[in-house]
Amino acid sequence: MPLRSIDWGSIAPLRLRARALADGVYAGAHRSLRRGPGVEFGGHREYVPGDDLRWLDHRALLRHDKLLVREFETETDRGLRLIVDASASMAFRGSQAPASKFAFAALLAAALARIALASGDPVGLEWIGGGSVRPLPAMSGREAFERVVGALESASAGGDLRLDGTALDQAFGAIARRAKRGTIIVLLSDLIDLPDEALDRFAALGLGGRVLLAVQILDHDELTFPFQGTVRLRALEGSSVVETDADATREHYLAKLDAIAADWSANLTHHGGQFVRASTSDDPAEIIRRAVSAVAGRFTHGVDE
Repeated sequence: MPLRSIDWGSIAPLRLRARALADGVYAGAHRSLRRGPGVEFGGHREYVPGDDLRWLDHRALLRHDKLLVREFETETDRGLRLIVDASASMAFRGSQAPASKFAFAALLAAALARIALASGDPVGLEWIGGGSVRPLPAMSGREAFERVVGALESASAGGDLRLDGTALDQAFGAIARRAKRGTIIVLLSDLIDLPDEALDRFAALGLGGRVLLAVQILDHDELTFPFQGTVRLRALEGSSVVETDADATREHYLAKLDAIAADWSANLTHHGGQFVRASTSDDPAEIIRRAVSAVAGRFTHGVDE
């Protein structure tokens, strides 16, 4: 399927909207507690060769007759890995939407990236679909936000994921190999036309102490099915066309849509992850707050490997 240019609608320009959105959300809300020098005492453990001698507790040596190292807990943000669905279905924009689903996903991704980068955390970007668009390795620093925004702006939605056997491997495989314990992994997708194994593959990324969040992004028309009378429905991925009565179809369609959300929510919850459903008509600031709140405090502590 050919690539489709992105319908940015009122969301453009992306970098300005993302900056304003991120600056309006508390940047320190998603945090982990990593061991190391910091502000709050976190207990003792036995000394092992190579430990920093500055943190030896000499008083504990006198009391317990063994070397103990003081540990501290510091509030720091985890690294962030974004997975953006750039398949053909994400190009859809309904009659009441301010922009396409991909544009909304790009805005959320850019804002989350800015929040993480402002806290000193590295951000990486992977794609599902999108043709030849290239992933970005985890990076931090002043130029990282511009690179993330540039990648999102240059992407185009395209491809039928059910016919692309490598799409999930390319996106999920890279993260499985590189993301460390405590990494926050955020999937931004409509979840509609993903391969059947996508949910299990994404849930498996939660192994090893990673934090998972799936944000399902749907158009207002998809969530409400406002059509009347006889309608012709064309698949956003693939070439299927169905002519049906809207009133007779609505209940079954909405039930299927809710079933997808329920499956993702239940599976991710079972694996310690979180699920958020969003409409492109929602206030993006509210979705960012829900996303940040969903991953905040998922661990009592995180440890870099």
